[in-house]
Amino acid sequence: MNGVHDMGGMHGLGPLVPEQNEPVWHAPWEARVFALTSAIGAWRKWNLDESRQQIERMPGADYLRSSYYEKWLIRTVALAIQTGLLTREEAMSGRPDPAAQAATPPLKAAQVEPSMRRGGPTTRSVDRQPVFRVGDSVRTRNIHPQTHTRLPRYARDKQGVVVALHGAHVFPDSNALRQGENAQPLYTVRFKAQDLWGEAANARDTVCIDLWEDYLAPV
Repeated sequence: MNGVHDMGGMHGLGPLVPEQNEPVWHAPWEARVFALTSAIGAWRKWNLDESRQQIERMPGADYLRSSYYEKWLIRTVALAIQTGLLTREEAMSGRPDPAAQAATPPLKAAQVEPSMRRGGPTTRSVDRQPVFRVGDSVRTRNIHPQTHTRLPRYARDKQGVVVALHGAHVFPDSNALRQGENAQPLYTVRFKAQDLWGEAANARDTVCIDLWEDYLAPV
């Protein structure tokens, strides 16, 4: 979707200032949000792309004033309510409904480390063969869906060259809508910076973006 989260090429948001010796957590509550999100996610009530889409649905003003883990907390609470893990009243009060039946957590303490090490790979084995090869010229589609996509606005309807193929991966656009994984070839496509940003960009610069096959058309 076209939202404030898709900031590539936008002006007026100030410079990026890297934080020297940045800690893993800036406050204990951030670690708790990470743990909470991981524990609730173990119920598999939603997938990774649904969770990204939920953050993108935040009102623009709320998104801009929220920190990274505040976005995580807002997202997790919203999805927990939508999937029936939590009621809105419980979220507002911070207390469980005494009449609600307690659910057994699917992730026990001893399972946390193995689960984190395993991660959530999106690679899949499929019969679909890649349409493009390294060196092929491609053009991205000019799409503006109102739902989740990983094709950024600044790279739509732009010509580039395939420089790598990464096998088949879950397609985020359909997965976010629970329309199936639609696993398909994932490519790295290199674009000239001036083709993306205009003549003001350095003529020697390039930008590489990982893009799914359904985003691309032959040139």
